[in-house]
Amino acid sequence: ISYAMYQNYPNPFNPSTTIRYDIPENTKVNLSVYNILGQLVQTLVDGQVEAGYQQTIWNAGNMASGIYFYRLTTDKYSSVKKLILMK
Repeated sequence: ISYAMYQNYPNPFNPSTTIRYDIPENTKVNLSVYNILGQLVQTLVDGQVEAGYQQTIWNAGNMASGIYFYRLTTDKYSSVKKLILMK
């Protein structure tokens, strides 16, 4: 297993979507969502995560329609992907 972050599903979504990622070792993980201006909207994961396949659900029921980005960051890996909320 290696570090990987996958496209959220479904995308576009309303009001919730699943974000999946792989972590090859126990490590501190930050998974956050940002708006189109790069402002932090919500932190979904911020702490120690066990190695393996992980998934997190983002419920964006209180957010406006639009394009958002989610970023996964560890000590050894970082990745950003786009998601679209359509209400």
